[in-house]
Amino acid sequence: MSKHTALPESEFSLAALRGDCARMAPHWTAPVKSAPVPVKPSLISGVTIPPSSARLIDAMSEYGD
Repeated sequence: MSKHTALPESEFSLAALRGDCARMAPHWTAPVKSAPVPVKPSLISGVTIPPSSARLIDAMSEYGD
């Protein structure tokens, strides 16, 4: 058993954390999102589905049943 006890969280620690995050936010940049380019169905080949997976999907009911 540990002899250490956790300190209770206080509003000050939460406020300090939020302040730290607010100061750091300008330093973090998100990459620009680009729309994915659709792949032509003719380029998709060589996909195999194991029979057990096909049976599992076949046994599922259609959405809305």
